[in-house]
Amino acid sequence: MLRIGSRFTGFAAITTLVAGLASAGHVPTGKPEDVGMSTERLQRIHEAIQRHVDAGAISGAVTMVARRGKVVHFQAHGLMDLDSKKPMSTDAIFRIASMTKPITGVAVMMMVEEGKLRLNDPVSRFIPEFKDMKVALPTDSITPRPVGARAADPGFYLVPAYREITVRDLLTHTSGLVSGGLGAKEAPKINPRQPSDTLATYVPRLAAVPLDFQPGTQWAYSGGAGPEVLGRIVEIVSGMPYDQFLRTRIFEPLGMKDTFFYPPDDRRPRMVTLYSKSPQGLKKADNQDGFSTKTFFGAGGSLMSTAEDYLQFAQMLCNGGKLNGHVLLSPRTVQLMASNHVGGMFNGKLGRPAAGMGYGLLVGVVEDSVAAGLRVSTGSFGWDGAYGTQAWIDPAEKMVTIVMIQTQVTPVQRDFENAVMQAILE
Repeated sequence: MLRIGSRFTGFAAITTLVAGLASAGHVPTGKPEDVGMSTERLQRIHEAIQRHVDAGAISGAVTMVARRGKVVHFQAHGLMDLDSKKPMSTDAIFRIASMTKPITGVAVMMMVEEGKLRLNDPVSRFIPEFKDMKVALPTDSITPRPVGARAADPGFYLVPAYREITVRDLLTHTSGLVSGGLGAKEAPKINPRQPSDTLATYVPRLAAVPLDFQPGTQWAYSGGAGPEVLGRIVEIVSGMPYDQFLRTRIFEPLGMKDTFFYPPDDRRPRMVTLYSKSPQGLKKADNQDGFSTKTFFGAGGSLMSTAEDYLQFAQMLCNGGKLNGHVLLSPRTVQLMASNHVGGMFNGKLGRPAAGMGYGLLVGVVEDSVAAGLRVSTGSFGWDGAYGTQAWIDPAEKMVTIVMIQTQVTPVQRDFENAVMQAILE
């Protein structure tokens, strides 16, 4: 197996890369000991990641840690591409998938702060097609059939939603819209996404898809549809295309110069190859790029970014909504985002723990780190992406951690968390 780096070279890489970051004008760098961490123990991050590289579980990774507003670790591990053996670089661009969602949550809450929408607003206030939604129920669950039920398929009936879905429902994955149930199975038939679609053309058609449950009664992940409706609402109330809103209101103020829905040609050589697991080892994913057209801005999972860029966003949240003189949200709004809005409904699907966890406004929330079996602190919040990227904001430790890989579902994230937490000395 190819091994990238040794104990000495890994230590040197950390020192060099953190020092080089100081000129970027982003979150400043600092010595680990100045923020209560150990330089020697931070080296265990490289050792933990390298074990997964050597085992063939991942091609490579970029890891980043900031504490008390100072970057203390920033390192590339392994390879960007196995075929060419191109070394991983710290400015590598990753498909961050559902790590797009917290960015969408911030965009929505900026509009809430400006009074352009409310959390309890019905979606139909902005998109009238969502006025009279139906819910798909299995036939054996509604005997006798309630008033208003009608057959839609041999396997289920449609009943009226008892209330409209709201902005809050979409932010908390409690709307029932394309959430893995009977209605979601109909979505590709009712509303297949076309290469030329935009949020403006696609989202209104989602209203024809039956809900998977009555709004507000369950938590079930709406990976794409729910956030895409929110993205369209942001477009409507802001008067800007969603990508333009993110660029001008979030990315540019935070100095996120390498975050895009569709990276320009000059950034594409920095994109990490996406891999899937197979019995023979890592296999290059068939679809590396998605649609070739550049009209659809998937607010639930379509952004690409770097570890350094995403750290700026996460540090802004850790700071209570501000970074480098730019105020995106108030501290109270960040606290609202990072509070559990779903009670005990968070169900632990998608490989995440159920015990000790809650869900805020497009972020997961650690209610009890011991019960959840996580090394991050109680009160931490963040989310991950389907291709292995993850970010945690840990207010108790005043810390942000980022790990970027491009392979689905691995233990890398837990090992990274452990390596970070054991490096805290005070």
